[in-house]
Amino acid sequence: MNAPANSNPVSEPVEPVEPVLTWRELWHETTELLHDAHHARWICETASGLAGVEWYDGLDGPVGERGVARVDAMVARRRSGEPLQYVLGGWAFRHLELMVDRRVLIPRPETEELVTAVLQVATRLPGPLRLADLGTGSGAIALALASELPLDGTDVWATDVSVDALDVARANLAGIGRAARNVTLAHGSWFEALPGELRGAFDVVVSNPPYIADDASEIAPEVREWEPHLALFAGDGLVAYRTIVGEAPFWLRPGGWLVLEIGFDQAAAVTALCDAAGFGEIESRRDAAGNDRMVLARRPEFSA
Repeated sequence: MNAPANSNPVSEPVEPVEPVLTWRELWHETTELLHDAHHARWICETASGLAGVEWYDGLDGPVGERGVARVDAMVARRRSGEPLQYVLGGWAFRHLELMVDRRVLIPRPETEELVTAVLQVATRLPGPLRLADLGTGSGAIALALASELPLDGTDVWATDVSVDALDVARANLAGIGRAARNVTLAHGSWFEALPGELRGAFDVVVSNPPYIADDASEIAPEVREWEPHLALFAGDGLVAYRTIVGEAPFWLRPGGWLVLEIGFDQAAAVTALCDAAGFGEIESRRDAAGNDRMVLARRPEFSA
């Protein structure tokens, strides 16, 4: 039987369409929360698994529940004061992408300049090359050197007194490819971690040791509260240098180099230690910001 001409058919209920959140919108919301578009982008990139061109190509793609939850968690950590590098779980150092967390210092641009100084002196020495990175932390210096020096004829030792730090360095070592075969990780305090038979066998010893005095008051809260104190503070700030500089001549070949990162006000004190230890060609250098940042010293070429 036909329905009356003036009757209306019953409509099926329409399910409401949930609005789709895009990465572009989430980036904008995260920027408002953090008041920093760059930090917001890095957090959203990490949560999305996209980077570079892929990130921009995927900006208008949908964000799943897992992506939103991950961004929310990272934003909460950042707003609590945790350094961005720890929140992201990694950071760039020269051409490497390193895993970092609270077990190790955050790699910094001035330490990249320290690596440049090591490469400058190392490439002037005849091969094969043996280098030691004392207090390696995340492995940044040692792994950068292994990656940028020749694959053949390079031997890099990386030491640390912290087992936790060595675990991070070991994880990063797995990510540098074939150059990893040239790196040995060793547990111990400064030179104590090295085999005795290698005394007098190193071409370069490099270190970025703890150099902040225990009573220093100008340390940023984000650094003091989050980064490992073992890698930051050292008595009057010179404790580690006294040990490293004093013992380095016994571990370097004649003509070998000691390269140290220093605090901005420590150039005179560290160069004096090097002079007292018998080093020659002692030089302090400034970083890109104009601060004294490293000391280089060469063991003299003794004649027989």
